Amino acid sequence: MRLLPRFRDRWLLRRIPPASSVRLNQRRIFIMPTAVGLAFLVALLLMLLTAINYQNSLAYGLTFLLGSLYLVTILHTWRNLAGLVLQAGGTTAAFVGEQALLRVRLESPGRAYQAVALGWPASGLRLVDVPAGGAVEVELNLPTQRRGWLRPGRVRVESRFPLGLLVAWSWIDLELAALVYPQPSIAERPPGGKAPETEDEGTLTRGAGVDDYQGLRAWQPGDPRRRLHWKAYSRGQGLLVKDFASLLGNDPLLDFDALDGDTEQRLSKLCHWVVDLSDKQQPFALRLPGELVGPDGGQAHRDACLRALALHGLSEEGAK
Repeated sequence: MRLLPRFRDRWLLRRIPPASSVRLNQRRIFIMPTAVGLAFLVALLLMLLTAINYQNSLAYGLTFLLGSLYLVTILHTWRNLAGLVLQAGGTTAAFVGEQALLRVRLESPGRAYQAVALGWPASGLRLVDVPAGGAVEVELNLPTQRRGWLRPGRVRVESRFPLGLLVAWSWIDLELAALVYPQPSIAERPPGGKAPETEDEGTLTRGAGVDDYQGLRAWQPGDPRRRLHWKAYSRGQGLLVKDFASLLGNDPLLDFDALDGDTEQRLSKLCHWVVDLSDKQQPFALRLPGELVGPDGGQAHRDACLRALALHGLSEEGAK
């Protein structure tokens, strides 16, 4: 029983290789009757047998008319996917237990595409219309169960338009991947001690913090709104924020070795403190076996720490 999925995967790999952008053509689209379509064919067969038995011209005409409609539907169902371009969009990281967000962009080089379904059967398909010459970005959600890279594999795109008698589909590998952080677990206190101190000409290096007012600086994405200097903005000086700093020697050090429990429990506790200290705008350093991140503060430092926690101890293949 396991040989069939392996054969199918190898066959799909040769026919539809992984790529960040795929255009659906004749080789990449498959079509077959739906359950409704099979029932329709059975009804046509019964109508044909009835027409032959009673030699009824009206029954013959109705049977051939519906049969012609079925043949035309095959072409229109296939055509509703042919030429459609699928591209990998961005992804949004999530914590274990949350829904990871993966985006796929559908583009039409010419005509409109109606009622196109996209997604994974286990989590449900999203139904969208693609305007003529336009594009639509579809957001797909997947549950997360473990940290690291979530690679869902091939995504199914299908169409049952216009009558639902047939389904045209394809399995596309857009190399989608979303980063999954450990699930935060509340710890009583930050593990470890103070961040390492570095000196330059007798002065401790400073980082972003809340202790010492340094003056005004230009606003950057990620700066908290409560630090905006509205008076300067009203005077036409642009968006400025109040800049604070704290001595790195006073910043906490989140140390993996200072915690109890197995690896996943330690990473979950560290994840909690990374999120908590980042929300408080408190600079900190993160120490993992063989790796030191920071000390620093801000959104970029938060993301770097969470990424280090998510990929800690994973193989090189799983960390790519």
